[in-house]
Amino acid sequence: MPNNPPNTVMKANFAAKQREFVAYIRDPEHNPAPADVKLPRIDMYRELLFNNINNFLSSNFPVLRQIIDDARWEALARDFFARHACSSPYFSEIPEEFLAYLQNERDNADDFPFMLELAHYEWVEMAVAIAKEVPPANGLPPDSLVGHSISLSPVTWPLAYQYPVHKIAPSFLPAEPPAQPTFLIVYRNPEDEVQFLEITPMTYRLLEILQGNGQSLATDCLQQIATEMQHPQPETLITAGLQILKGLAEKAIIAVEG
Repeated sequence: MPNNPPNTVMKANFAAKQREFVAYIRDPEHNPAPADVKLPRIDMYRELLFNNINNFLSSNFPVLRQIIDDARWEALARDFFARHACSSPYFSEIPEEFLAYLQNERDNADDFPFMLELAHYEWVEMAVAIAKEVPPANGLPPDSLVGHSISLSPVTWPLAYQYPVHKIAPSFLPAEPPAQPTFLIVYRNPEDEVQFLEITPMTYRLLEILQGNGQSLATDCLQQIATEMQHPQPETLITAGLQILKGLAEKAIIAVEG
């Protein structure tokens, strides 16, 4: 049987050494340090890398960081650092990786029950802020949107949560979800400011229809909602809905076409 070429053996040994190095960097409590690397040097590198990720998480999830004490936060960050295999090499995508970790890998009974929803809300604020798309420049929308097509701004996200995540703070940490879910819009206005609005279930459904259908006649969207609700007076609902849409257009949450 022929021997492996020297370069193949060297590559295999290098890959094995890399795995050994990374295993120790991620989780030194359960993996030995590489024998041929000076321990103080590798430990300094490990702490620098962890601190970078920890600081990035803290800055992108400020409310979550604020409501979790230092010891629990460090344990959470180190668990993410040790357990989650990031699929992206970019630091800007670490918040999304952290969400995936919370949703798929995190299992701790002491965590706040709203932790995933709060983290998602804070991530959406960041995602809307850095999105390359721009909000529509509507100017003043027409007094009546009858006959006009509308679409959802590309920097608007309709959101539905069990918990009122926009109210969570050190002084408000609900242990149970309220009877009614919370519906929000996170959007970026033409001045590049990220804003949010709490909305009704009907407005959320309206934006959900726009999100799924793209550009649509305003009255068609409202007629669909009236049909879904089996509203006894659809004309009344459509009239009220057109006023809601006008307000959303003024905030550049929706775009209005002729």
